Amino acid sequence: MSNSHLFLKSGFPRAPLQNGIGRYVCQLQRITLKYCKTSGSSKGMREFLEHELVDFSRANPGVVVYVKPRRHRTAVMSAEFLNGERKWINCRNNSREEISKWVQVLKQSNGQAEELRLRKHWHTDTPSIQGAWTPFTHRHPSANVTAFPSKELSQTKVAEPSATEKLLELYQAHREQSVPKKDPA
Repeated sequence: MSNSHLFLKSGFPRAPLQNGIGRYVCQLQRITLKYCKTSGSSKGMREFLEHELVDFSRANPGVVVYVKPRRHRTAVMSAEFLNGERKWINCRNNSREEISKWVQVLKQSNGQAEELRLRKHWHTDTPSIQGAWTPFTHRHPSANVTAFPSKELSQTKVAEPSATEKLLELYQAHREQSVPKKDPA
């Protein structure tokens, strides 16, 4: 068994700043694309810059895009998020499509979800002393020792009349009493 999980940050799953409850705010703040103008390993980055960068920046006006040409260096993508986290991706020998997919992954992530070791798979700000609700919370304890399938438990439950049905019955009864009956004489 590996102990590599001990070095990861631990926490609870959560949306940054309750993102998506009111409206969605893209967590990618800025992205820097570094490439070499002559190197063959930066060919995919150069193609991405020529064909797809303008469309990406028009579609995402909240993301600042920096382009840095660097001599004799490999292609690199650097992303900064609203929470201050930074991600760095090596794009050496990547195709234009792969770089486009990486840009979309960075745009949709919040900068920390991949490196987080979950303490629990759910979290609430207002914990309950009674514990979590389950479908068996308010069942009679005799269901614990029942052999299934059970004919008794398979029967449909006879539901009590709803409040609306009771009101309709009362209305019909009142209407029948208040309507005068005609004498045949």
